[in-house]
Formats: sequence, structure tokens, C-alpha cells
Amino acid sequence: MNKLQSDEALTRVALDASRRNIPIEIVPREKVNSLEEAAEALGIKSGQLLKSLVIKKSDDTFVFALIPGGRKLDWAKLRSQIGVNKLSLPPADVAWDVTHYESGTITPFGSHTVLPVFVDSSVFEEPEAEHIGLGSGDRGHGLLVKPRDFVSGFDATIADISTPA
Repeated sequence: MNKLQSDEALTRVALDASRRNIPIEIVPREKVNSLEEAAEALGIKSGQLLKSLVIKKSDDTFVFALIPGGRKLDWAKLRSQIGVNKLSLPPADVAWDVTHYESGTITPFGSHTVLPVFVDSSVFEEPEAEHIGLGSGDRGHGLLVKPRDFVSGFDATIADISTPA
């Protein structure tokens, strides 16, 4: 990703957060090689760093599923929650077309296509995290947001959609 793409991604994220009235913090970070390193760079625990997965429905529409680090998507639970029989993880180029973000940087903030958002309910187990970390659209930055602010700003659905990895 070149500097122009990086600046554009971060601008899209910041503008979308502002439009949704969601306070965020964009945090610069060095290149990371693991979930643990990414969480540490943001000053949070690995379970507070969420993967933003683009999920394709059988009708060729998409949703975001946000799953904490150390957990994996439970396909059956998500299918039941959405009310469909078939879901899939699209190839990286399709996820790019939907979000205009590279795999590993995807975030609902500033996504090219506005999608319904599902957040795993484990994010809200006690003690609830003060902040969760998300991709920022740019490999050199992460994003911090209060979980309840995120949910209300995106009108996200909180649902049991994961299992421990």
C-alpha cells in the first residue's frame, strides 16, 4: 500500500467515525507478525482485538462478522442468526471489492459498501473491555473504540457467533 492509499484509508475511517458520531483513536504501530503483537501495539489484550470478517451470503450480499482474537467464527451460529443456509468467506479480491481494504486491514469504518455488522457477544462479557481494537484500513495503524459506541454507531447486532479457538 502506498502513502496515498494509506492516507485515503485513514481519512475514510475518520470521516465515517465522525459521521456516525463514534469517538475513535487511530494508533500508529510498527509492522506486527501476530495477534499478540498487534494487540500489544494498541495497548490491549489479544481478546480485545477484533477480526473484521467479510462474509458472503448465498444471495451474493455480504455482512461483517467481528470476532475477538483467540476465538473462531461459528458458521452454524452465524447462519442461524442471519437466517440463511449458506455462508462463505469470499476470496481476498472480492473482500477488496466490497470494502476497498486489503485483507488484514479490513474494518467496517469507511467500508466502500455499507454492510450489516454482527459483533460476537463475548466482547461484552464481564469485565467488559474499555476499548476494542479494529483494523484501520492501513497496516501501519490500528483503531481503538469503545465497544458500546461502536455497536450503537453501526446499529450492530450483538450475537453469540464464535467459539474459543
